[in-house]
Amino acid sequence: MARRDTAFLFDLDGTLIDSVYQHVLAWKEALDGEGVDISVWRIHRKIGMSGGLFANMLLRETALEITPARLDRLRQRHADAFNRQHAQGSVQPLPGARELLAYLTSQDIPWAIATSGRMETAAPNLAALGVDPATVPVITRDQVRHAKPDPDLFLAAAAQLGVDIRQSLVIGDSVWDMLAAQRARALGVGVLCGGYGHAELQQSGAFRVYEDPADLLRHIDEIAARD
Repeated sequence: MARRDTAFLFDLDGTLIDSVYQHVLAWKEALDGEGVDISVWRIHRKIGMSGGLFANMLLRETALEITPARLDRLRQRHADAFNRQHAQGSVQPLPGARELLAYLTSQDIPWAIATSGRMETAAPNLAALGVDPATVPVITRDQVRHAKPDPDLFLAAAAQLGVDIRQSLVIGDSVWDMLAAQRARALGVGVLCGGYGHAELQQSGAFRVYEDPADLLRHIDEIAARD
């Protein structure tokens, strides 16, 4: 298999950007604003899945009424809180993220980004990475019917690259990324920088697990096809 036939499909938050805990706190602020009392650790365990599914699951745990209006308010409160943190400089690319993407580009290895976030929160992260959605395939929640743990995001990213999803690698930090990879019939590669443990990622389908993008780049020969 030639290198150009093997695509890297990246999650964004917690995989390329050190933003998981900022998202957790932004969701906590949004939920508090709706009078929903949920512990921070419970929020973290659901980060990485579709925002709508995420909010549904959290609200279901509290037995509160789930209405479209409440879900929309939560989404907007979360986006506002997260973007405010981003503007304060608390969200940065993870070690090796820019270098990993630059390496793939230099080696003519196709790559794309597929995130459960909407463009309103993904845009500042992409800017921090130096990724231009006009030149790099970026699939967000706005563009698919279902986000993770459904496979739609990664299937759409592979389609934009014109590659076979079965010859693609899904790089993610959460169990939801690995489940989506399995459902898409891609190989899952986990990173620990989103807060999920090595065993959790392996049990949900990761065939390799690395610390962060820098560690993955150091071991790129373990997963990238050779010419």
